[in-house]
Amino acid sequence: MTTHVTPSKGQKVQADLARTWLLVNAVQPDRFGPADESAADVVVYDIEDAVAPKDKELARKNVADWFAAGHTGWVRINGYGTPWWEQDVTELARYISHELDGPHHNGGLLGVMLAMTESTDHVNETAARLPGVPIVALVETARGLQRINSIAAARGNFRLAFGIGDFRRDTGFGGSPMALAYARSQFTIASKAAMLPSPIDGPSQGTSGKVLTEGASVASEFGFTGKLCLLPEQTATINEGLSPSQEELTWAHDFLDEFEHDGGQIRNGSDLPRLARSNGIIELAEALGIAWCRPATSDNYTSAPTDTYHY
Repeated sequence: MTTHVTPSKGQKVQADLARTWLLVNAVQPDRFGPADESAADVVVYDIEDAVAPKDKELARKNVADWFAAGHTGWVRINGYGTPWWEQDVTELARYISHELDGPHHNGGLLGVMLAMTESTDHVNETAARLPGVPIVALVETARGLQRINSIAAARGNFRLAFGIGDFRRDTGFGGSPMALAYARSQFTIASKAAMLPSPIDGPSQGTSGKVLTEGASVASEFGFTGKLCLLPEQTATINEGLSPSQEELTWAHDFLDEFEHDGGQIRNGSDLPRLARSNGIIELAEALGIAWCRPATSDNYTSAPTDTYHY
């Protein structure tokens, strides 16, 4: 079941629709402000992978101080079973944001990204310690992928995310779309079967527009609607790549106009999937604040859903 979380500065777009999830090293609080001001849909303060063991306590304190000052955001916490998980959830429980239950801003924790998720117990134990807090299960090992269906269905799980770097280190896979095709497919299938929002893909490297655009395209091709980001400079390009295009919006509006003109009744087997897709495109664009401008001509759609037409 999809949970809608009230947007705030640390989360500009509701979490089930969020495209860019910006990871910020919590040892460096000077990066918190710029991250908050970036184009990221969600800011995730990282006290896990980016932080050396000797700095875990400092990172946790920096996040607590940030929340105590009235800010909000998500936190990537250490995996269940590590020496730091217990301290992470104990400290963060003090900062569960009231925005989870209503619109009143008081600062605090909006959600957690649970690193190295490998079983339903990891999710459920975390949920028990952070009641009401959405959990994104970050799956990044072969063991986790093998259990992804049960992880997706865990009652505390909100959304799945793919930890590509650790997954590749664990398995020896390369980084090409073909090498990771099976793994990515499993995330999307498990998410849909568990009625979760579409999953979040792993990050791309660097700030090259070409690389970021290609990364967003691959993610979208495999059914992901979000992507982890490592730098604020990545967020705007990836947001654009994971948003409905003007071409898609034009196709959606034109199909709905044609459908209504023909009486608004299902005419053949292709109408149902096309109706769902067109409504979905328009609703997503509206939720993301993307305006549509009808072009002078809209006769050709290179991204129209050609696979849904039944001859």
